[in-house]
Amino acid sequence: MLDKTFNPAEIEAKHYTQWEQSGAFSADPGSDSLPYTIMMPPPNVTGNLHMGHALTFTLQDLLIRFKRMKGFDALWQPGTDHAGIATQMVVERQLAEKGISRHDLGREKFLDAVWDWKAESGGNIVKQLRHLGASADWPRERFTMDEGLSEAVRSVFVRLYKDGLIYKDKRLVNWDPKLLTAISDLEVQQKELNGKLWHFRYPIDGEEGRYIVVATTRPETMLGDTGVAVHPEDERYQDLIGKNVKLPIVGRLIPIVGDEYADPETGSGAVKITPAHDFNDFEVGRRAGLEMINVFDKFAHINENGPAEYQGMERFDARKRIVAEFEALGLLEKIEDHVHMVPHGDRSGVPIEPWLTDQWYVDAETLAKPALEAVETGKTEFVPKQWENTYYDWMRNIQPWCVSRQLWWGHQIPAWYGPDGEIFVEESEEAAQKAAAAHYGRDGVELNRDPDVLDTWFSSALWPFSTLGWRGPGDEIPELDRYYPGDVLVTGFDIIFFWVARMMMMSLYFMKEIPFKTVYIHALVRDENGQKMSKSKGNVIDPLEIIEEYSCDALRFTLAAMAAQGRDIKLATSRVEGYRNFGTKLWNAARYCEMNGAEFDRAFDPLSCNLKVNKWIVGKVAKATQEIETALEGYRFNDAANAVYRFVWNDFCDWYLEFSKPILGSEDAGAIEETRKTIAWVLMQILHLLHPFMPYITEELWENFGGKDAGLLISSGWPTFTDAHIDAQADADMDWVIRLISDVRAVRAEMNTPPSVKAPLYLSDGNDEIRRRMSENTDLISRLARLSSLEELSGEMPKGAIQVVVEETTFVMPLGDLIDVGQEKARLNKEMEKTLVEIEKINKKLANESFVSKAPEHVVKEQHDRKADFEGTKAKLEEALARLADL
Repeated sequence: MLDKTFNPAEIEAKHYTQWEQSGAFSADPGSDSLPYTIMMPPPNVTGNLHMGHALTFTLQDLLIRFKRMKGFDALWQPGTDHAGIATQMVVERQLAEKGISRHDLGREKFLDAVWDWKAESGGNIVKQLRHLGASADWPRERFTMDEGLSEAVRSVFVRLYKDGLIYKDKRLVNWDPKLLTAISDLEVQQKELNGKLWHFRYPIDGEEGRYIVVATTRPETMLGDTGVAVHPEDERYQDLIGKNVKLPIVGRLIPIVGDEYADPETGSGAVKITPAHDFNDFEVGRRAGLEMINVFDKFAHINENGPAEYQGMERFDARKRIVAEFEALGLLEKIEDHVHMVPHGDRSGVPIEPWLTDQWYVDAETLAKPALEAVETGKTEFVPKQWENTYYDWMRNIQPWCVSRQLWWGHQIPAWYGPDGEIFVEESEEAAQKAAAAHYGRDGVELNRDPDVLDTWFSSALWPFSTLGWRGPGDEIPELDRYYPGDVLVTGFDIIFFWVARMMMMSLYFMKEIPFKTVYIHALVRDENGQKMSKSKGNVIDPLEIIEEYSCDALRFTLAAMAAQGRDIKLATSRVEGYRNFGTKLWNAARYCEMNGAEFDRAFDPLSCNLKVNKWIVGKVAKATQEIETALEGYRFNDAANAVYRFVWNDFCDWYLEFSKPILGSEDAGAIEETRKTIAWVLMQILHLLHPFMPYITEELWENFGGKDAGLLISSGWPTFTDAHIDAQADADMDWVIRLISDVRAVRAEMNTPPSVKAPLYLSDGNDEIRRRMSENTDLISRLARLSSLEELSGEMPKGAIQVVVEETTFVMPLGDLIDVGQEKARLNKEMEKTLVEIEKINKKLANESFVSKAPEHVVKEQHDRKADFEGTKAKLEEALARLADL
């Protein structure tokens, strides 16, 4: 016997262990079934489950469970990313607590410490994914620094280098002066700060008393200025283009150049150009052939290229001194308050520096061409389609990809330097020594390995094929042939360029085939007011806490039900609570089945049903199955979730179980037997349809109802139906009965008719079909609509009758003698007055321009939503008053 309530925590632990031990998550390379592959976006090994993870992994798990039940050989390939900077910082902080730095340990011992940490604490995120119900093929779990994946990384680097697609160059990078490494754009966080805009006068060489004014938010970089740019068509400066200014403090002459980067409408129209310390200036400098002078060292202190008195000075101290010196020289025109965005390292929290340095680059422009063509021709499709524009924008304007990082944790670059700086790029030191011997004509050449490691995105770009055993070109791997390319990638929009595009580039270059057919881009999970979750705002919702309070099933169903394509999820705990109640509703329905002797009979054929109500529910099962399946195939997760919700809550629980009560309470043994079997059969179909969304409660109920030889629900097949399962007559008749009962209930509620009071209902006009439906279902309608009688009207219209119109048929319900009409009108009018007052208040607020423009967006939206709710109430009250008008 089922307990009165179910215990999610107990059920979740029990079934997850059971699933995993049974091998239910495993793909079967020897299977004759069609393969279906999802590559898990590898979470950082340092990570903890957040709501974004919960969404993406719920959707992937939903798909993999669905496809598994559909009979596919489903592989959900799991793994984690070594997360270079994040992991190194974690271990360095732990060492710092003991007063040790990584330099004290040296590279080899430090890496040992990182591996030790990874073995102890690096698997938390995987444990948390299990807690979410993720049914990945865990024995296949990979790590981006596994030996096999490391071999693939070395092979790819060497091949790209020898093909001329990886090279060393001196270019600007995002430099973190605290972590002392280049970082990717994704690791740069833009922060809005209140700053200053300093206007400096640069003297025109040879023209005493003439200046050109430039404005800057970073005075310290002026030590590296090598030019001033003006727009070539700016009439104010036509005579200055080609002349020089004398750079204050430094004293060198720098040219005035014409370049469209300078905006005549902004400031003075003239901009200082520091090619070594600004990305835009770098491009101007290249176009104009300007010198690139780096004035910072790796700590962002002034280096040997600055004036002697500035050398060694920290950048912001140098800023203060430069401003003071300009003022003393009479060259500081003005200082303005200025709000601007300043890039910071997201890990270190310090302002990053665009810094000119030698780094390794990938020729992304060349690799991007086939990756662009693959999406343009539809070989890979984005869902929703509009994200293709983001992809195109990145790929058509792609810049060289800086892949070197000045870290110790990561894939060390397989490059060795000879005594004269000659570079030998090989997969091993032994191969590099052979290459050096051939180059220098002698053995035993001393080589030094490049100390840098590769950008984390480099190894994760190989994820679709390296995880399947690929270690280098020419590998023949059966599992790679079977499971590559993947079917769908589920990920967030923020890494379309950083990860999706790079997987496309690498896969097409090395595998000559796209890595996945579909890229499903999910939206952001925000708080209930539409605000982005952040610790500083205090609005972060922890998925693990939600699971503990409301159950894993409730969270999963909530995320699926709200995952509408292209629309952010506004998550409120009240929604999760609501879907927990949905689980409770299902549990109680199962208890009803159990208490009424409904046992699942595998031999039962739903096509054998004779009772109309049973034929009707069988048809509803078939329709719901098709609707859910079609929605999932189209990645319309919210439509699929809402379809199963409507069917379970409305069709099954609210209507069918109510329809079954008089049958089960009758003395018709045949009808009782058929209905018991139908109820149990429908419940079992529900468990199948709902399993991908709510795996735990469905598996628990299946265990109780499926029978001893049923096996696990996770491994059972998806229901299949034909048109024969839908009885059009039964469907039309019972849907009509439901509409009539619903409309009568609505009228009774509007009229405030006490539930205990039964009222007669008369058919005022109707055809033979309506009469038949009414006659065949009189008892059922009367019972559920709380009617004292249901018959065709003969004679005059009863006094105090209210009309109930169902489609084109009119029924009348005499309520004049059952309610106090005067009192009811007074109550409705009072409610109307309150409603109108509230609408007026909201209208005044929304008419206030100051409120609309200054209030947060979610506050304004809340007022619009409240107004819509009150307008709906007003319409209902008007309808109720209209019904009473003639009484």
